[in-house]
Amino acid sequence: MSFLKNIFGSNETPSQKSSKINWIPLTDLTQLEEISAQSNEKPIAIFKHSTRCSISRMALKQFENEFDLDEKVSPYYLDLLEHREISNEIASKFGVFHQSPQLILIKDGKAIYDASHSDIDAEVLKELV
Repeated sequence: MSFLKNIFGSNETPSQKSSKINWIPLTDLTQLEEISAQSNEKPIAIFKHSTRCSISRMALKQFENEFDLDEKVSPYYLDLLEHREISNEIASKFGVFHQSPQLILIKDGKAIYDASHSDIDAEVLKELV
C-alpha cells in the first residue's frame, strides 16, 4: 500500500504533510477580494484540489516538486470538497471554467492563466511572472 501512496499520494492536504510550498489555505469567500487586491503587488497562484481524486493528488504532488517561486508568487490551496462554493465564485469572479485539479494565476485582479490535469506545470508560471 505504501508503494501506491508514494505514487499517488494520500488524502492528506498540504497542511497535513510536509511540503516545500508555503500554502495559504483558501477557506473563506472574503479571501477572493484580498487575492484580487494582493495580485496587484504580487501574482497569486490558486491550486484547486479534490482530495478524493488520484489524478488531482498526482498533479498536486508534481506541482509541489517543481514549484520554487515562493518569493515571486503567493500560493493558495483550495480543497474543493470542503469549499465548493469558493470554487464556484472563483469561476464567476475570474472568468475561468471550473476544473479539478486546476491551477489559476491571478495578476492585476485578473486570471491570466489557468490549466488543469496534466497541463498543470510550475515551469509555465516562471515564464508568466
